This record gives sequence, C-alpha cells and structure tokens, in this order.
Amino acid sequence: MACRTERRPNGKAAPTAPLRLLKLRLGLAFLQLLGGSAAVRLEGNAYDGLLVAINPFVPEDQKIIDNVRNMITEASYYLFNATQGRTYMGNIKILIPATWKANTYAKPKQELYTKADIIVAPPYWKHGNDPYTLQYGGCGEPGKYIHFTPEFLVNDYWIDIYGPRGRLFVHEWAHLRWGVFDEYDSETPFYISGQNQVKATRCSSELTGIYVCEEQSCTEGSCVIDQMTGLLKEGCTFIHDKDQNASSSIMYMQSLSSVFEFCNAGNHNAEPPNLQNRMCSYKSTWDVIMSSDDFRLNTLMASSSFPGPPTFSLLQATDRVICLVLDVSSSMNEENRLSRMRQAAEVYLLQIVEENSYVGIVTFSNSGEVKSQLRQIISSDTRKQLASDLPSASSSERTNICSGLLLGLEVIKKHGGNASSSEIILLTSGEDSTLSKCFSDVIKSDSIIHTIALGPSPPKELEELGRMTGGLRFFATDRPDSNSLIDVFTSIVAGHGDVSHQPVQIEGAAEKVEGNSQVNRTTTIDNTVGKDTFFVVTWQINQPSITLCDPMGKKYTTEEFDVDPVFHMARLQIPRIAQVGDWTYTLTNTHTLPDVLTMTVTSRTVKSDAAAISVRVHTNKETNSHPNPMIVYAQVHQGFSPILGANVTAIIEPERGDPLTFDLLDNGSGADVIKNDGVYSKYLFSFMETGRYSVKVHVQRDDKTMGPYPTTLGSNAIYIPGYIENDTIRMNAPRPVMNSEDTQIRSGGFRRIASGGSFTVSTVSTGLYADAFPPCKIIDLDARTEGDNVVLTWTAPGDDFDQGQAAHYEIRTSESPQELRDSFENASSVNSSSLIPQLAGFKETFVFRPEAFAVANITLLYVAVRTVDKEFRYSEASNIAQAVVLLPQKEILITRAKHNALTIVLTTCGLLSAACCLIITATIWTSKKKRKAIIEEGML
Repeated sequence: MACRTERRPNGKAAPTAPLRLLKLRLGLAFLQLLGGSAAVRLEGNAYDGLLVAINPFVPEDQKIIDNVRNMITEASYYLFNATQGRTYMGNIKILIPATWKANTYAKPKQELYTKADIIVAPPYWKHGNDPYTLQYGGCGEPGKYIHFTPEFLVNDYWIDIYGPRGRLFVHEWAHLRWGVFDEYDSETPFYISGQNQVKATRCSSELTGIYVCEEQSCTEGSCVIDQMTGLLKEGCTFIHDKDQNASSSIMYMQSLSSVFEFCNAGNHNAEPPNLQNRMCSYKSTWDVIMSSDDFRLNTLMASSSFPGPPTFSLLQATDRVICLVLDVSSSMNEENRLSRMRQAAEVYLLQIVEENSYVGIVTFSNSGEVKSQLRQIISSDTRKQLASDLPSASSSERTNICSGLLLGLEVIKKHGGNASSSEIILLTSGEDSTLSKCFSDVIKSDSIIHTIALGPSPPKELEELGRMTGGLRFFATDRPDSNSLIDVFTSIVAGHGDVSHQPVQIEGAAEKVEGNSQVNRTTTIDNTVGKDTFFVVTWQINQPSITLCDPMGKKYTTEEFDVDPVFHMARLQIPRIAQVGDWTYTLTNTHTLPDVLTMTVTSRTVKSDAAAISVRVHTNKETNSHPNPMIVYAQVHQGFSPILGANVTAIIEPERGDPLTFDLLDNGSGADVIKNDGVYSKYLFSFMETGRYSVKVHVQRDDKTMGPYPTTLGSNAIYIPGYIENDTIRMNAPRPVMNSEDTQIRSGGFRRIASGGSFTVSTVSTGLYADAFPPCKIIDLDARTEGDNVVLTWTAPGDDFDQGQAAHYEIRTSESPQELRDSFENASSVNSSSLIPQLAGFKETFVFRPEAFAVANITLLYVAVRTVDKEFRYSEASNIAQAVVLLPQKEILITRAKHNALTIVLTTCGLLSAACCLIITATIWTSKKKRKAIIEEGML
C-alpha cells in the first residue's frame, strides 16, 4: 500500500490586597468544569455549598485565599441588599490544589475542581484578566462557572476598572445563578431612542455622563455622527459621573456607589440592543430573577437585621483513588458484553488513568470478589499487572450491584481509612431491583460513583446513584458496530484540573466490514499532542490485517502490534513522539464472514506547560419528557481559548435502533446564544423510543488560520474607561488589545472524540411523527439603510427550531418598538412573499423600501421578523432592529473657548427629520496635557 466599594453594615470597607504580579502558566487552566452551579443549595435565605476551586497551575499565594474570603463576604451583604432581603451567602468551600503545600486543610468529600462554581485560574490570553461567567444557555438558564484570575484577586488596580470585588461578584453571580445578561453592549455601545436621542446602551437610562472621544478616528478630537448609522463613530465612549442618583443597575455598572439594585419593570430600559433585551424578550433583569426557582417560593428574612458573614471551609485535593466495580453476572454473557468490557477497561488502565493514581478492581454477580487491591500507577508494568487482573469469564448468577459497590468501598477504605473523594467506576448490564437498598451506605461514604449502563436492562436507579454522589453517568449500546464502551472509558479522567498528563481521544471508529474487504481511513495527530500515542484495533470474530502509515511514510503492520487473540485486541504504542500530520490506516478482513472492526487512537500533550485541544460535551437536561426539546452542547477549546471553525457532529445512540447524527453550530442563532465562542450547539427533539440515550461528538478541523478571537470570554462586567469626578475626567488605562499574534491562531488539522454521558427520555410515542415544534426565535436581526431601502440580515431558523427549512417569514415595521414588542400582529406588514426561507443556519438578506419613508418622511423605523413553518406554527418575534435614514449633513463646527474650556457645537440638519437639527453643547474643564472633545447626551 502506498503511504504518505460597597460598605459593610459596620461601615468598614472590605480589605484589599497589595499589588503582586503572578507568573501564570498560560493555557493549562483546562475548562472541563461539569458541575455548574447545580451543587449550590438555597437553604432558607442562605446559599450553601458554593465551591471555589483554585487551579493546580496557580502558584501558591495566601493572598488569593484571603481575598476570595473578603470578596464573598462583601458580596454577601451587597447581595442581601440587591435581593431586597431575600438571599445572602452561607457556607462556602475553597478547594486548595494538591500542588500547594499541605496544611491543616480538611479532606474533600465529593468536591472537585471540575464541579466548581467559581474557579481561580490563569487567564486565557496574556492580558485577559477580566472576570467573566461562562454562560451559553438561554434566558433564565444558569451559567457554568465564574472565572477569576489570580492577578485580578491580588492586584488592586482592577478595583478602579470594575469597582469593589464584592460588587463585581454579585454581577457575575446573577449570570451564573439566574441566567440574566449584561445591559451594556460592546458591539453596539450607542442607540437612537424613541425620542430621537443618541444614547449610551445602558440600564437605567437615568445614569448621567458625557461622551468623550478616546481614539484618533474622531475628527479633530471630537465625537461625530456617522452619516450611515446615525450613531456616534467609533472612538467615542460614554464617561459616567462618579456621583449618581440612580440606584440601578447591577447588570450595567455595579461599580457606581449609588447602584444597589437590578433594573426592574419600573425603570427597565427596553430600547437598547443589549443582550438582556435580545435574549430575555425585553424583560428586566429583576423580573427574570424573580421568576427563577430561587424566588418563586422564597420569602424575606424573618429578622430585619443583616445576616452574619459567610463561613468558609478550606479543603485540599488528595491522591486519586479509583476502584473498578465490574459486572460479571449472567447478563454479561449476552451481546459479547464481557469481551467488550474487557477491551474498554484495558484501554482505560493502559492508556487513560493518570500516573500516581491508586486503582483497584472488584467484580460482582450475586456476590463480590476482589480481583486487585489498590495499586499505585507508577510504571507501565503496574498498568499491565492491573490489566491482567481484569475478569476473563462471567458467571451464571444474577446481578447484585450492592455486593460489588460495598466491596469496592472496603477496598478503598484500606488505603486511607475512609472513602471520601474516592471514585468508583460501576459498570453493569443486569436487572437489579435491590440497588436502592445500599444507597444510604454508599452516599454516607462520600465516594463519587461513575455509572455505566451497558445495554437496555440496568435499573433506572443507576443514574440516580451517580447523580446523588456527584458522578458521571454513561450509557453504552449493544450495537455491534459501535465503539461506545471504549469511548465512555476514555472520557473518565481526573477532575482535579491538572490536564498536563491527561490523554485525549483522537479516533473512535467502528465499521462493519464484509468478508475479504477492507476499510481505509485517515486520522490526524495535531501539534498539541503526540506523547504516549496508542493505536488500538478490536474485532469480534477474526483478527484483521493491519497497516498503519505515519505522515513521513513509515509503515507499521500487524507484526508490530501487541495482539491479544483471546480478547480480540491489537495495540501499538508509537515510540517517543508521534509525527504531527495525517496518519492513514487500513484494516483488512481477510476472512469470508463479515466482521466489525474498530480503531481507537489516544495521545497526550508533549509539553507539560501546553494544553491539548479538548472537547467537553453535555446536554441541558439529564431527563426529558417527550415532546419537549433538549440542547446538545460541545465546547471545543485549548486551555481557556475557544477553538473556532471546527466541524462538530453529534451522535445520539438509543438503546435500540440506529443512531441519530447532526451537526452542531457556533453561529449565534437557534440554540447557539453566542457566535464564535467555541461552544457548538443545536436542538435535539427526534427521539426514537423511551429509554436511555448516549451522546458523543466527532470534532474535526483542517489546517487553517482562524481569528479574530474574542478579547474577553463569556458574560462579564463592563470595563470602565473612566469617571467624571469634581469636574475632572479621570481615565483608566484602555483595555488591553490583542495583537495579530493573539487574535490569529494557526493550528494544524485536528480530530477529537468525546463522550457526553447519557440522558433518559420518557413518553415517546410510537406513532407517526407529528410536527410539534415551531421555528426558533431569530436573535441576530440587523437592519441598515441603503438610500431609500432597508437591508435586513439574519440567520435562517428551521422548520423545527434550528433544523430544516421554514415555510415563510412575517416581517413587520413600526415607528414604536413597544408596538412590535407588545402587539406584533398589529404592526405594519412588509410584503415578503418573494422571500423563500433557506435551510437553517444560512444567512438571509432581504431588501425593501418602506412606504413610510416616502409618504410621511419618517426616518427612524423599527423592524421585527417572525418565522412560520409548514404547519403554521409561529416562532417568537425576533429581536427588534432599527433602521435610520439620514439626509445630507452640514459641516461640524468646533469652537474653543477661553481658559481651557472646550465648547462644541455640533449642528446636523436633516438627521431623522428634515425640520430637525442636532445642537449638542457641553462645557467642561479639561487638562492642559490632554485635549479631549466632549458632548453631552442630547436631542436629535
């Protein structure tokens, strides 16, 4: 073959830390966080169980712990005020990494870095110290975690940028816990109000300030109107008065001393095009918060006094202790399950589990048996010894899961006296009605139970056990042409946050090959991996012929693989570092009968200070009732840096029947909230049957340059450019800007396989499919004017949510955005009969000439779109876009007054109305060193 500062009740300010520069190991703060804020409980009025975790690559610094305590304590009082006496912070846990010196810290129970609500970790790029919340769900859906960098926590410089840390924490907490969005918008910092005023995008509109030109793009140092948009040109920014009377909003600028509440229905600004308005259908943040589960039944504190400060527990991560608890009952005799389990567990022991972990093996049928006491993984010989202890035969006895679980806990307790923070990987295929009998003992052990349901028979309580103990939940189908069980085992990696020694799965292919036929495939070793690279082939009947070629043409054949003829496996470890590039392989079925052949490839990072490209997969629900939809998410990243431009395919496997495959997108429409954030998503609603489903993704990208990458990630508080204080503008340093090396990331092609666990679906009907789903809401409608025409663009939704092709669009216009929000059907209709919707995900463009422009000389128009499917199901009305027609403008006149006072008179006739002129005047004392142009917010 050819191969090639808010005050506490006592009036004292929260303490701050002195400046300290922290050398960070960029890229190793792997964001594989799984838990989100689900572990936090609202007990009465106190949030208990909040977990703060410090990344293992953060250098030890006691100031980090001190300032985390100070920040959350300050936040608790501010939160209590902001929620009008409803909630505050209670018991807080801080998880210290094992890389810090041992102290009198307590041992964790089920707390892991990957389950943290708050992480302290290196920035995702050199200057990216902005705190943010990873938030990619819809309105009212909780975020995943809040990310603070050590630099932000120890350097008081950031207080000038974001205000007191406790106030900033509450802003991010609202993202994380209640799923509200920011009320500013970096991309559209200004808008034209219904009163024909240019305003800064903010809530509430009562906040005062002036416009200041910061950049050279401003004409002669002044803020000017862009004749194409009617808005201020780039370079102008809105500088707030430091002393304000407005009390809202925390989701706009929590740093202002007067701000202590969220925008509510009474003062919410529904006009600006911020994300809160677009995502939450123009509801105020307080309305969204009050509709959350926290507040539906929550009441005010009985006492009118302030709550006490939070309590803090310090925990330190320890060695990883794992016990495999494997089913060998009679159920494992079916569907080649024992052999498949042996293959998958061997891959786990030889290739996946991290060095220095302690691993034991227990099997069970009607009773349990210890196959191996705990051994520490310190060499390949230890791994091979453990693999040799895997079960080689099953019994004829029934399944008793509790017998295996309780014996596994005994094995673990021999290591450290208790089972706290240990892990059990429980695999079973049998029916067992007695599993719940040992729930109490298992839960009291504080061990984490990862569950694997093999086939359709395991009890439904299995997933509940995993959920109650904080474990992962998986399902593997019995389909012979599926590699799902190996994929599951490769996904069970340590949750301590240190990914420098964790493997990634590059290939996971399974195919039925006819007799005397072959399969040819290509996989890619990218430049982020190459160490400990394994190629593993499995078969069911007869050993195939194997040929593997590296990118330089070197050939490996069957003779160089380590072959296990009993359990039908062949393994090759590439010596030293695997060549970067495309590897081709051929598997030939040399026999007459068809066989199922699989190929699995895993590898690790070459350097301990560089992160591999990784994928995290999950669904927004673990249980679902048909016909309700779900969403599948795949987060593709290297360290904290998002990976853009990838092709991501989800594979959903039911208990029986064929898998469902579909592409996930990162285009900012449909299920995908934010474009180009490295989170790929799509709705899932086609379920074949009631029962368990597994989800995994294939990710692939060719060699190409992608960019620009975002300067900040997730949802984050506004970067404050400066304040006006005592008639003086005090500017902060500009936000650091990524240079071309930061924003243009070129990486070779790569491939990844990742398993996202399992979910269950109930009440699936077996009759004909009924179209029960409308198109999804359009959230990226944009309008601009070209002469007398309005040009609309948006991303096409589907017939069913974000899939398929809709029937037609309903486009309506109004002079009032409120009419489009409150009574869309009564607004003026635009003839769009010539517009045939494209397939979901494609860009739509529509041009029309509003009659109002010609007849009534109206030059400010609002537009919204609704989508209709073939069954006349309507989507929600889209976000409201604004179209502005501008007539020719006169010159901008700038005059300079005496005594360094600057007076600007900006006259623009014909803007928004032929009879309307813009006259904006401001006078302010300015520095002799900095001559800045300033205009107040004024009437257009």
